[in-house]
Amino acid sequence: MRRLLRPLLAATLALSSAFAAAQAYPNKPVRLIVPYAPGGATDIIARAAAIELSKTLGQAVTVDNRAGAGGNLGAELAARATPDGYTMVMSASSLHGITPFLYSKLTYDPNKDLVPVIVFASFANVLVVNPGVSAGSVKELTALAKAQPGKLTCASSGSGSTIHMSCEMYKNMLGLDIMHIPYKGSGPAVTDLMGGQVSLMFDNIPSAISHIRSGKLRALATTGPKRALALPDLPTMIESGVAGYESTAWFGLAMPAGTPKEIIARMNAEGQKAARAPEFIKRMTDLGYEIVSGTPEQMAAMIQDEIKRWGPIVKASGAKVD
Repeated sequence: MRRLLRPLLAATLALSSAFAAAQAYPNKPVRLIVPYAPGGATDIIARAAAIELSKTLGQAVTVDNRAGAGGNLGAELAARATPDGYTMVMSASSLHGITPFLYSKLTYDPNKDLVPVIVFASFANVLVVNPGVSAGSVKELTALAKAQPGKLTCASSGSGSTIHMSCEMYKNMLGLDIMHIPYKGSGPAVTDLMGGQVSLMFDNIPSAISHIRSGKLRALATTGPKRALALPDLPTMIESGVAGYESTAWFGLAMPAGTPKEIIARMNAEGQKAARAPEFIKRMTDLGYEIVSGTPEQMAAMIQDEIKRWGPIVKASGAKVD
Protein backbone atom coordinates (compact mmCIF):
# COMPACT_ATOMS: atom_id res chain seq x y z
CA MET A 1 0.00 0.00 0.00
CA ARG A 2 2.83 2.36 0.89
CA ARG A 3 4.41 1.76 -2.53
CA LEU A 4 1.15 2.85 -4.17
CA LEU A 5 0.82 5.91 -1.99
CA ARG A 6 4.33 7.22 -2.57
CA PRO A 7 3.85 8.17 -6.27
CA LEU A 8 0.48 9.74 -5.41
CA LEU A 9 2.03 11.72 -2.57
CA ALA A 10 4.90 12.87 -4.81
CA ALA A 11 2.46 14.00 -7.50
CA THR A 12 0.35 15.85 -4.93
CA LEU A 13 3.42 17.61 -3.52
CA ALA A 14 4.60 18.56 -7.01
CA LEU A 15 1.18 19.99 -7.84
CA SER A 16 1.07 21.90 -4.55
CA SER A 17 4.57 23.23 -5.19
CA ALA A 18 3.62 24.38 -8.71
CA PHE A 19 0.47 26.05 -7.36
CA ALA A 20 2.44 27.79 -4.61
CA ALA A 21 5.01 29.00 -7.13
CA ALA A 22 2.26 30.40 -9.33
CA GLN A 23 0.67 32.14 -6.34
CA ALA A 24 4.01 33.75 -5.44
CA TYR A 25 4.71 34.71 -9.08
CA PRO A 26 6.23 37.12 -9.84
CA ASN A 27 8.72 37.94 -7.12
CA LYS A 28 11.21 39.73 -9.36
CA PRO A 29 11.13 41.85 -12.57
CA VAL A 30 9.81 40.25 -15.75
CA ARG A 31 11.58 40.75 -19.08
CA LEU A 32 9.47 41.49 -22.15
CA ILE A 33 11.49 40.92 -25.31
CA VAL A 34 10.46 42.95 -28.36
CA PRO A 35 11.94 41.27 -31.44
CA TYR A 36 11.80 44.46 -33.48
CA ALA A 37 13.37 47.92 -33.36
CA PRO A 38 12.21 50.67 -30.98
CA GLY A 39 9.42 52.89 -32.29
CA GLY A 40 7.71 50.30 -34.46
CA ALA A 41 4.18 48.95 -34.13
CA THR A 42 5.20 46.01 -31.91
CA ASP A 43 7.38 48.19 -29.68
CA ILE A 44 4.58 50.75 -29.18
CA ILE A 45 2.18 48.09 -27.92
CA ALA A 46 4.85 46.40 -25.80
CA ARG A 47 5.72 49.60 -23.95
CA ALA A 48 2.09 50.51 -23.33
CA ALA A 49 1.35 46.98 -22.11
CA ALA A 50 4.48 46.90 -19.92
CA ILE A 51 3.29 50.01 -18.06
CA GLU A 52 -0.06 48.42 -17.25
CA LEU A 53 1.34 44.98 -16.43
CA SER A 54 3.87 46.52 -14.02
CA LYS A 55 0.95 48.03 -12.11
CA THR A 56 -1.11 44.85 -11.85
CA LEU A 57 1.77 42.40 -11.30
CA GLY A 58 3.46 44.51 -8.64
CA GLN A 59 6.81 43.94 -10.36
CA ALA A 60 8.58 45.89 -13.10
CA VAL A 61 8.05 44.61 -16.65
CA THR A 62 11.14 45.73 -18.57
CA VAL A 63 11.16 46.05 -22.37
CA ASP A 64 14.21 44.54 -24.08
CA ASN A 65 14.46 45.29 -27.81
CA ARG A 66 16.29 42.52 -29.68
CA ALA A 67 15.76 43.32 -33.35
CA GLY A 68 17.20 41.30 -36.20
CA ALA A 69 16.48 38.56 -38.75
CA GLY A 70 12.90 39.65 -39.27
CA GLY A 71 12.03 39.24 -35.60
CA ASN A 72 13.61 35.80 -35.31
CA LEU A 73 16.59 36.87 -33.21
CA GLY A 74 14.45 38.13 -30.32
CA ALA A 75 11.78 35.46 -30.70
CA GLU A 76 14.34 32.66 -30.55
CA LEU A 77 15.97 34.27 -27.53
CA ALA A 78 12.61 34.14 -25.77
CA ALA A 79 11.95 30.57 -26.93
CA ARG A 80 15.29 29.42 -25.51
CA ALA A 81 14.81 31.19 -22.17
CA THR A 82 14.10 29.31 -18.95
CA PRO A 83 10.32 28.67 -18.92
CA ASP A 84 9.75 30.13 -15.46
CA GLY A 85 7.50 33.06 -16.37
CA TYR A 86 10.21 35.70 -16.18
CA THR A 87 10.77 36.01 -19.93
CA MET A 88 8.03 36.93 -22.39
CA VAL A 89 8.01 38.11 -25.98
CA MET A 90 5.67 40.57 -27.68
CA SER A 91 5.01 38.54 -30.76
CA ALA A 92 3.41 39.60 -34.03
CA SER A 93 1.05 37.65 -36.29
CA SER A 94 3.64 37.67 -39.09
CA LEU A 95 6.11 35.80 -36.87
CA HIS A 96 3.67 32.90 -36.61
CA GLY A 97 1.96 32.96 -40.01
CA ILE A 98 4.62 34.22 -42.45
CA THR A 99 8.03 33.46 -40.93
CA PRO A 100 7.75 29.62 -41.05
CA PHE A 101 7.15 29.78 -44.82
CA LEU A 102 9.61 32.57 -45.57
CA TYR A 103 12.72 31.35 -43.74
CA SER A 104 14.04 27.98 -44.91
CA LYS A 105 16.72 27.62 -42.19
CA LEU A 106 15.03 28.52 -38.91
CA THR A 107 16.75 27.07 -35.85
CA TYR A 108 13.56 27.26 -33.78
CA ASP A 109 9.82 26.94 -34.43
CA PRO A 110 7.77 29.98 -33.36
CA ASN A 111 4.64 27.81 -33.27
CA LYS A 112 6.12 25.03 -31.12
CA ASP A 113 8.81 26.70 -29.03
CA LEU A 114 6.56 29.59 -27.94
CA VAL A 115 3.13 29.27 -26.34
CA PRO A 116 0.35 31.87 -26.67
CA VAL A 117 -0.78 34.02 -23.74
CA ILE A 118 -2.94 36.90 -24.99
CA VAL A 119 -3.44 39.09 -28.06
CA PHE A 120 -3.49 42.73 -27.06
CA ALA A 121 -4.41 44.61 -30.23
CA SER A 122 -4.61 44.49 -33.97
CA PHE A 123 -4.90 46.76 -36.96
CA ALA A 124 -5.56 46.51 -40.65
CA ASN A 125 -3.22 47.83 -43.27
CA VAL A 126 -4.28 50.60 -45.61
CA LEU A 127 -3.71 50.76 -49.36
CA VAL A 128 -2.20 54.18 -50.07
CA VAL A 129 -0.90 55.71 -53.28
CA ASN A 130 1.15 58.73 -54.13
CA PRO A 131 -1.29 61.55 -55.05
CA GLY A 132 0.31 61.62 -58.52
CA VAL A 133 -1.04 58.14 -59.29
CA SER A 134 -4.20 58.51 -61.37
CA ALA A 135 -6.40 56.20 -59.29
CA GLY A 136 -9.05 57.25 -56.80
CA SER A 137 -10.28 53.75 -55.97
CA VAL A 138 -9.10 50.15 -55.86
CA LYS A 139 -11.03 49.45 -59.07
CA GLU A 140 -9.21 52.28 -60.86
CA LEU A 141 -5.83 51.16 -59.50
CA THR A 142 -6.48 47.61 -60.65
CA ALA A 143 -7.41 48.85 -64.13
CA LEU A 144 -4.24 50.94 -64.22
CA ALA A 145 -2.08 47.97 -63.19
CA LYS A 146 -3.66 45.77 -65.87
CA ALA A 147 -3.21 48.44 -68.55
CA GLN A 148 0.47 48.96 -67.62
CA PRO A 149 1.87 45.59 -66.45
CA GLY A 150 5.16 45.88 -64.58
CA LYS A 151 5.05 49.67 -64.41
CA LEU A 152 3.52 50.21 -60.96
CA THR A 153 5.73 49.63 -57.92
CA CYS A 154 4.67 48.51 -54.46
CA ALA A 155 6.83 49.53 -51.50
CA SER A 156 7.13 47.51 -48.29
CA SER A 157 8.97 47.61 -44.97
CA GLY A 158 10.86 44.49 -46.03
CA SER A 159 10.39 41.11 -47.64
CA GLY A 160 7.99 38.90 -45.71
CA SER A 161 6.34 41.66 -43.68
CA THR A 162 2.54 41.90 -43.58
CA ILE A 163 2.96 45.07 -45.65
CA HIS A 164 4.75 43.08 -48.35
CA MET A 165 2.37 40.13 -48.18
CA SER A 166 -0.70 42.37 -48.31
CA CYS A 167 0.55 43.56 -51.69
CA GLU A 168 1.31 40.00 -52.79
CA MET A 169 -2.23 38.97 -51.83
CA TYR A 170 -3.65 41.79 -53.96
CA LYS A 171 -1.46 40.79 -56.90
CA ASN A 172 -2.16 37.09 -56.49
CA MET A 173 -5.94 37.41 -56.21
CA LEU A 174 -6.30 39.66 -59.25
CA GLY A 175 -3.40 38.42 -61.39
CA LEU A 176 -1.54 41.73 -61.41
CA ASP A 177 2.05 42.45 -62.45
CA ILE A 178 3.29 45.01 -59.89
CA MET A 179 6.97 45.23 -58.90
CA HIS A 180 7.76 44.82 -55.19
CA ILE A 181 10.32 47.28 -53.78
CA PRO A 182 11.49 46.26 -50.28
CA TYR A 183 12.88 48.84 -47.85
CA LYS A 184 14.58 48.54 -44.48
CA GLY A 185 11.56 49.66 -42.52
CA SER A 186 8.25 51.39 -43.08
CA GLY A 187 9.67 54.91 -42.57
CA PRO A 188 11.96 55.02 -45.63
CA ALA A 189 9.30 53.31 -47.73
CA VAL A 190 6.68 55.92 -46.85
CA THR A 191 9.17 58.73 -47.51
CA ASP A 192 9.80 57.46 -51.03
CA LEU A 193 6.08 56.87 -51.58
CA MET A 194 5.34 60.49 -50.68
CA GLY A 195 8.22 61.56 -52.91
CA GLY A 196 6.83 59.65 -55.88
CA GLN A 197 9.70 57.15 -56.17
CA VAL A 198 7.19 54.30 -55.74
CA SER A 199 3.51 54.06 -56.64
CA LEU A 200 1.66 52.36 -53.81
CA MET A 201 1.96 50.64 -50.46
CA PHE A 202 -0.15 48.58 -48.04
CA ASP A 203 1.12 50.41 -44.97
CA ASN A 204 0.17 49.90 -41.32
CA ILE A 205 -2.62 52.30 -40.39
CA PRO A 206 -0.73 53.78 -37.37
CA SER A 207 2.23 54.87 -39.50
CA ALA A 208 0.19 56.08 -42.48
CA ILE A 209 -2.74 57.84 -40.86
CA SER A 210 -1.08 61.23 -40.30
CA HIS A 211 0.05 61.36 -43.95
CA ILE A 212 -3.45 60.45 -45.10
CA ARG A 213 -4.97 63.23 -43.00
CA SER A 214 -2.43 65.75 -44.29
CA GLY A 215 -3.12 64.79 -47.91
CA LYS A 216 0.43 63.62 -48.59
CA LEU A 217 -0.94 60.13 -49.35
CA ARG A 218 -4.23 59.09 -50.92
CA ALA A 219 -5.95 56.19 -49.16
CA LEU A 220 -8.01 53.80 -51.27
CA ALA A 221 -9.06 51.00 -48.90
CA THR A 222 -8.28 49.20 -45.66
CA THR A 223 -7.47 45.49 -45.55
CA GLY A 224 -9.51 44.14 -42.63
CA PRO A 225 -12.80 42.22 -42.66
CA LYS A 226 -14.63 45.36 -41.58
CA ARG A 227 -14.01 49.10 -41.78
CA ALA A 228 -11.23 50.41 -39.54
CA LEU A 229 -12.32 52.50 -36.57
CA ALA A 230 -9.54 54.99 -37.33
CA LEU A 231 -10.67 55.42 -40.97
CA PRO A 232 -14.43 54.74 -40.89
CA ASP A 233 -15.18 56.48 -44.21
CA LEU A 234 -12.74 54.31 -46.12
CA PRO A 235 -14.07 51.08 -47.73
CA THR A 236 -12.43 47.72 -47.17
CA MET A 237 -10.75 45.82 -49.99
CA ILE A 238 -13.76 43.48 -49.97
CA GLU A 239 -16.17 46.41 -50.34
CA SER A 240 -13.93 47.66 -53.15
CA GLY A 241 -14.54 44.52 -55.17
CA VAL A 242 -11.71 42.18 -54.09
CA ALA A 243 -13.81 39.33 -52.73
CA GLY A 244 -12.24 37.36 -49.88
CA TYR A 245 -9.37 39.80 -49.32
CA GLU A 246 -8.37 40.05 -45.64
CA SER A 247 -5.05 41.09 -44.15
CA THR A 248 -4.57 42.25 -40.58
CA ALA A 249 -1.70 42.34 -38.11
CA TRP A 250 -2.01 41.55 -34.42
CA PHE A 251 0.35 41.65 -31.47
CA GLY A 252 0.35 39.49 -28.36
CA LEU A 253 2.31 37.97 -25.52
CA ALA A 254 3.95 34.57 -25.83
CA MET A 255 6.14 32.61 -23.43
CA PRO A 256 8.66 29.78 -23.79
CA ALA A 257 7.15 26.33 -24.27
CA GLY A 258 7.14 24.52 -20.94
CA THR A 259 6.06 27.55 -18.91
CA PRO A 260 3.68 26.27 -16.17
CA LYS A 261 -0.01 26.54 -17.10
CA GLU A 262 -0.71 28.36 -13.84
CA ILE A 263 1.70 31.12 -14.83
CA ILE A 264 0.23 31.34 -18.36
CA ALA A 265 -3.24 31.70 -16.80
CA ARG A 266 -2.00 34.36 -14.36
CA MET A 267 -0.32 36.38 -17.10
CA ASN A 268 -3.42 36.11 -19.30
CA ALA A 269 -5.57 37.43 -16.45
CA GLU A 270 -3.19 40.35 -15.89
CA GLY A 271 -3.04 40.96 -19.64
CA GLN A 272 -6.81 41.21 -19.79
CA LYS A 273 -6.72 43.82 -17.03
CA ALA A 274 -4.09 45.75 -18.99
CA ALA A 275 -6.19 45.60 -22.17
CA ARG A 276 -9.13 47.12 -20.25
CA ALA A 277 -7.09 49.95 -18.71
CA PRO A 278 -8.41 53.35 -19.91
CA GLU A 279 -4.91 54.72 -20.58
CA PHE A 280 -3.98 51.68 -22.68
CA ILE A 281 -7.23 51.81 -24.66
CA LYS A 282 -6.84 55.53 -25.37
CA ARG A 283 -3.24 55.25 -26.50
CA MET A 284 -3.97 52.30 -28.77
CA THR A 285 -7.14 53.69 -30.35
CA ASP A 286 -5.59 57.13 -30.87
CA LEU A 287 -2.89 55.44 -32.95
CA GLY A 288 -5.30 53.32 -34.99
CA TYR A 289 -5.04 50.02 -33.12
CA GLU A 290 -8.09 47.99 -32.10
CA ILE A 291 -8.17 46.17 -28.74
CA VAL A 292 -8.52 42.38 -28.92
CA SER A 293 -7.79 40.67 -25.53
CA GLY A 294 -9.08 37.07 -25.13
CA THR A 295 -7.73 33.73 -23.92
CA PRO A 296 -4.59 31.72 -24.79
CA GLU A 297 -6.84 29.33 -26.72
CA GLN A 298 -8.22 32.18 -28.80
CA MET A 299 -4.68 33.35 -29.59
CA ALA A 300 -3.79 29.79 -30.62
CA ALA A 301 -6.78 29.75 -32.99
CA MET A 302 -5.69 33.09 -34.45
CA ILE A 303 -2.22 31.66 -35.11
CA GLN A 304 -3.77 28.78 -37.06
CA ASP A 305 -5.79 31.28 -39.11
CA GLU A 306 -2.59 33.16 -39.97
CA ILE A 307 -0.85 29.96 -41.08
CA LYS A 308 -3.76 29.07 -43.38
CA ARG A 309 -3.98 32.61 -44.76
CA TRP A 310 -0.33 33.33 -45.47
CA GLY A 311 1.19 29.96 -46.36
CA PRO A 312 -0.24 29.91 -49.91
CA ILE A 313 0.51 33.62 -50.45
CA VAL A 314 4.18 33.33 -49.41
CA LYS A 315 4.61 30.27 -51.61
CA ALA A 316 2.95 31.98 -54.59
CA SER A 317 5.14 35.08 -54.16
CA GLY A 318 8.32 33.02 -54.29
CA ALA A 319 9.77 35.07 -51.44
CA LYS A 320 12.52 33.30 -49.46
CA VAL A 321 15.05 34.34 -46.86
CA ASP A 322 17.95 31.97 -46.12
